Amino acid sequence: MARVFVYGTLKKGQPNYKHMINTAKGLAKFQGRGRTVEKYPLVIAGKYNIPYMLNIPGTGHHVAGEIYSVDDQMLQFLDEFEGCPDTYQRTLMRIEVVEWEGKGSAGEARAAAEGVMECFVYSTTTYPPEWVGLPYHDSYDSSGKHGLSYVLRESR
Repeated sequence: MARVFVYGTLKKGQPNYKHMINTAKGLAKFQGRGRTVEKYPLVIAGKYNIPYMLNIPGTGHHVAGEIYSVDDQMLQFLDEFEGCPDTYQRTLMRIEVVEWEGKGSAGEARAAAEGVMECFVYSTTTYPPEWVGLPYHDSYDSSGKHGLSYVLRESR
C-alpha cells in the first residue's frame, strides 16, 4: 500500500471522489486529513477550472487535503487519471497530519502521532508561466467562493 495525499477533486464531497470509492479501480482507504509541510501555490486554472498544485516549494500556502492508503491498482489508476507524468507528476512530499483515523501498521501510527509523513502528491512542473500569477488557495472546494465551476471530464 502507498500513501497518497489528495487536495482537489478527489477529496470527499468533490466531483471525482466517486473514483476513490470505486473498488473496480482498486482500493483507497481514507486515513485522515493533512496539509503540506511546505507552502505551495494551489491554483484553479485552464478552461475546465481544474485545481493544480504548482511544484514551487516555499510559495503559496500550506495546502489542505486528505491522506489515503491505496493499493497498486488504484495507484496505477490515479497515475492515468492525473495524466502522469505529462500533466501532473507524482512526487513524495512531507504532509503534516491534522487528523488521523487510520488503522495501519505500528510504523504508520507512529508517523501519524509524530505529525508528519511522506505521501505521494500529484503536483505539476508543466504549466503555463502565467499560472504563477493566479490567486493561490489553501484548500479546494469545487463550489467554493472562487466561483470557478469545475467541468467534469464527461462534460468536456
